[in-house]
Amino acid sequence: MRRFLRPAAGLSCLFALATAGCSADTDTTSEATPAQSAEASEETSSSTSYAPYVSATEASGNDSAGAPTTYNLAFVIADGSDCTPTWNDSHAIGDSSVATRISELKEDGASVRVSFGGASGKELAESCGSATALAQAYGEALDAAGSTQADFDIEGDALTDSASVELRSKAIALLQKSRGDLTVSFTLPVMPSGLDDDSLALLESANNSAVQVSTINLMTMNYSETYDEDMGDYAITSAKAAHTQLKDVFGTSDAVAWRAIALTSMIGVNDVDNETFTLSDAAQVRAFAEEKEIGWVSMWSTFRDQECDDEGDELTNCSGVEQSSGAFAEAFAE
Repeated sequence: MRRFLRPAAGLSCLFALATAGCSADTDTTSEATPAQSAEASEETSSSTSYAPYVSATEASGNDSAGAPTTYNLAFVIADGSDCTPTWNDSHAIGDSSVATRISELKEDGASVRVSFGGASGKELAESCGSATALAQAYGEALDAAGSTQADFDIEGDALTDSASVELRSKAIALLQKSRGDLTVSFTLPVMPSGLDDDSLALLESANNSAVQVSTINLMTMNYSETYDEDMGDYAITSAKAAHTQLKDVFGTSDAVAWRAIALTSMIGVNDVDNETFTLSDAAQVRAFAEEKEIGWVSMWSTFRDQECDDEGDELTNCSGVEQSSGAFAEAFAE
């Protein structure tokens, strides 16, 4: 593994821990406190919030189970090869039906976070020709959702495309300059050994552009067929490994690094054979998150949080395990 770490003082400002702006060239030796971290994070309380992924275009009867604090709207991607944001490449960003859905999600006081990218389609940074155009596209989607929270789910080819990684970092920095209340999270794949070199390079790129990141959301799922034991244990092992990396990389305390982590599990049957995330695993992850005061927990996804019927597809609209509807949400929210 290549050496990634630079002096801690030069990296500690990546997390949005202080009210003053910072850059990769900032010369400071003071460490941000857990109190500062809480001020800049999504929630000011010390409790772990529940923020599931939902379809931006189609309601599920399980959306409100567990009384989410925030909904992650999946996903904004490019319209083909154009620098035009769309909801799932199926609905225009200003589609009235999506706007109505988002308003309904907010009715009980929850906020929405716009998630850009995901495993399918093109992330906008792969289609836009300049940082200015990309920032404009991101901003258009945020405005359509009425959101001040942006999540960048970067995986697969988008994670290894260094050109789009750099362009995205510059665009997010521009966006934060014009939107002082914008919070940013990166959703990244993780293994029980921690974040890989590509994910660390993405964080280095964000730091070089002076992006302030509130949260690193770890996708604790889809490791490989060799990981065929307890999925709750694997999630916790992955979180601990990533925590050690983030604490070292950013030169910050245990508490601050834990607060800057989120955990997202794929409930039930996973895309990889031998991986099944159970309700017991969900309770285990929730208990661990509470113990460490992790920022938030999430799941993929509300529309899978139900038992399959004869016509159900366990990877798209149900979990593939025996459960009552909304049971995973309740386990993650307790």
